[in-house]
Amino acid sequence: MDMNKLQEKYQKLLSYLKELDSVAIAFSGGVDSTFLLAAAKEALGDKVIALTAKSCLFPERESGEAKDFCKNLGVEQIVLDLGDTELPAFKHNPPNRCYICKKSLFEKFLQKAKEYQMSYVAEGSNMDDLGDYRPGMQAITELGIKSPLRAAELTKAEIRELSKQMGLPTWSKPSFACLAFRFVYGETITAEKLSMVERAEDLLRSNGFLQFRVRIHGTIARIELLPEDIPRMLDSELRKEIVDKLKRYGFTYVSLDLEGYRTGSMNEVLA
Repeated sequence: MDMNKLQEKYQKLLSYLKELDSVAIAFSGGVDSTFLLAAAKEALGDKVIALTAKSCLFPERESGEAKDFCKNLGVEQIVLDLGDTELPAFKHNPPNRCYICKKSLFEKFLQKAKEYQMSYVAEGSNMDDLGDYRPGMQAITELGIKSPLRAAELTKAEIRELSKQMGLPTWSKPSFACLAFRFVYGETITAEKLSMVERAEDLLRSNGFLQFRVRIHGTIARIELLPEDIPRMLDSELRKEIVDKLKRYGFTYVSLDLEGYRTGSMNEVLA
């Protein structure tokens, strides 16, 4: 990685943010939004707020980490109750579910930003997000939401490297997507099923797995692990613990995906 070019991109990001004058950052506590919020704080000082959605689509653990980071950074955080699973068009989980959710969410963010007299709302998508099927990006474009990381042409790897240089705690944090991405399209999203997925993923995390997904197909759990982690799951004691607990959580069957962890695997049915 060319460090000079990387610093040029970072300076481009800071310049872009300064031109916004004031901004509300859509902040989840993930790698990208944490980096963006820190950069916005550097560029704009007190003319930055963080907007965070409170939702059963995001684990409580993520909410706590986001709150702590804002406090340490000295940025005011406003938490909005999303109520997304109450949206009929969302909970029925069509292929454009992400568009429905993002439009509802960012409309609320725009309203809140206006209340706080912020000039713009910005979100943390990067150059790597342009490849996969992402209908939520359409909503962001339609609503005029700013995407500073894409404006600076930053990739995920570059964001991690800059985050490391800045001492941000998220530089090595595993990628996380909202829990709705664990559902096969057409399957109704409920608070109960979201809880099943969250508990299952917490169990894997507590057993030392770092990058994974638990996908839900009816009452079947499909576990995606990094290829190098698959042999470990075959340990008889660990396998029994995982299976027994997931069945207690409400799953009928527990399967291991031999293709391993990959982003957007639920989009494979759309090809």
